[in-house]
Amino acid sequence: MNLTPRQLHIVQLIRDSRVARGYSPTIQELADEIGVAKVTVHEHVGALVKKGVLQKEPNKARSLSLVEGLPLPNEDNGVRFPLIGRIAAGLPIEQFEQSDTLDLESVFGPRVGEVGSTFALQVTGDSMQDEGILDGDYVIVRRASTARAGERVVALLPNGETTLKSFYREPDGRIRLQPANDAFEPIIVNECQIQGIVVGVMRRYDR
Repeated sequence: MNLTPRQLHIVQLIRDSRVARGYSPTIQELADEIGVAKVTVHEHVGALVKKGVLQKEPNKARSLSLVEGLPLPNEDNGVRFPLIGRIAAGLPIEQFEQSDTLDLESVFGPRVGEVGSTFALQVTGDSMQDEGILDGDYVIVRRASTARAGERVVALLPNGETTLKSFYREPDGRIRLQPANDAFEPIIVNECQIQGIVVGVMRRYDR
């Protein structure tokens, strides 16, 4: 098969969803997962149907399925997380897109039903060093919109910047994003958007 990287990604998302959930994602869910317009996914799906990779029932929201017995190219047994940028562990910095990936074996793979729910960020700064998260480390993050007290979170601040801190809610309802380094002050905000919870840390020592 001659598939583009985007087409292969769509096929793998459909396959993973059917394995984990028993049904296919909708076109809108695919668009949200990949970060493109719905019409773009429609175009790719149409191309994949023409190539004989996908089959689709008309007038059904979750009708996409892989043609039975069709092997997918470039598959391996590892886990690949999107590496989407760097996250501040000092002062917050603006998040940015980065077209790279971080391959792992299986330790940090998504749980059943969490297709595409895990990603990696590279840490900059040392505000979390007392919890063993150092400048240059990679944190593995599970997508989540809520957090419990004490969990290490990726938080989007009201000014549009992101930061990595421990999450606490104050008695007055405000949120405290607590560093793990006495040289840094906690960030106190009325509200913030939780984007994920740290589930692991990776470090390379020969850099």
